Amino acid sequence: MRRARIITSLAAAGLLALSACSSGSDSGKATGPAGVKPPKIEALKTVGTGEGQVNIVAWAGYVENGSNDPKVNWVSDFEKQTGCKVNSKVAGTSDEMVTLMKSGDYDVVSASGDASLRMIYGGVVAPVNTDLVPNYADVNDFLKLKTWNSVDGVAYGVPHGWGANVLAYRTDKVNPAPTSWSVVFDDASANAKHVTAYDSPIYIADAAVYLMAHKPELGIKNPYALDDKQLKAAVDLLKGQNKNIGEYWSDYTKAVQALKSGNTVVGTAWQVIVNLAQADKAPVDAVLPSEGSTGWSDTWMVAAKTKHPNCAYKWLNWIVSPEVNAQVAEWFGEAPANAKACEHTSDKGFCDTYHANDAAYASKIWYWTTPTAQCLDGRKNVTCKDYAAWTQAWTEIKG
Repeated sequence: MRRARIITSLAAAGLLALSACSSGSDSGKATGPAGVKPPKIEALKTVGTGEGQVNIVAWAGYVENGSNDPKVNWVSDFEKQTGCKVNSKVAGTSDEMVTLMKSGDYDVVSASGDASLRMIYGGVVAPVNTDLVPNYADVNDFLKLKTWNSVDGVAYGVPHGWGANVLAYRTDKVNPAPTSWSVVFDDASANAKHVTAYDSPIYIADAAVYLMAHKPELGIKNPYALDDKQLKAAVDLLKGQNKNIGEYWSDYTKAVQALKSGNTVVGTAWQVIVNLAQADKAPVDAVLPSEGSTGWSDTWMVAAKTKHPNCAYKWLNWIVSPEVNAQVAEWFGEAPANAKACEHTSDKGFCDTYHANDAAYASKIWYWTTPTAQCLDGRKNVTCKDYAAWTQAWTEIKG
């Protein structure tokens, strides 16, 4: 792994908006809260000659032109082949991403789950005519028409990359190898002050995933749809965990160092954190526990009022092409969406490490989604706790 996932605040800062519209979990089609429909916006009918440029909002590491590393450049060839000059703007949070897209100055965005849904229902992005994106055909089906990138079977973007929040552990300190999140929750005292967790209110969903499996009587069906009783149970679990936390992390470099030094022996991590620790010969491994996990999935979307629709579609097809998708995935540290990308990675074991084409693995992930008062699990007569309540609860958990 040549580079770690750059966006250390993807969930912590990117989920600050409190009014996102979304539905369901990691499976099924999005129908919107209480039957709400997105504004009617027509998708592009044909792709013609490029307009000369395309303006892109993206996470750092998604639009590389060689300026950060001369060997990492998938923009220049796109510009040469299409005549579309790429102007890119890095967004540090999902809130910033939404604000920039609302300005009308940008054509394309690489949105995470909460941002994508806000923009769909806000009329900021248009449906995508996937017939005009030939490489879409090779995107893994388990990423298509999901709750964060479609509504009522209509695609609003092209899946790009994804990953799970895994359970990392020191093989020399944690024996036997863990297979359950219990090692950081109910059994955390065995590694007191050496447990780590992601520093964000969205981490409450990790506790909810655990409770779904171990306390079914709570009735949790979606870890982002928690009523008063369910949220309290998750908060109580996390308060108990807090006594055993050595440190919460949001900076991946600190997470790597903590694992290497032994200050952390077990806890939540990204696969790239594990890779970097292993590259430095640290006795570290990771597992997707039996209960499943939370995770992320990003989608390329087109502005509803794009001034450069032809170049925008050309970019969508380019960035999800097997060769380029492979480059981005390796540079960024995630699984590529295009199933054929695995034939083009420089590290031939990369896709196995990231479970890139493993539908069964992907089905165990609950992708980050902003909690809303309208329960995302379909309950109609119950009010769920929104992200503001989660934020307040997180402050209480950490003390």
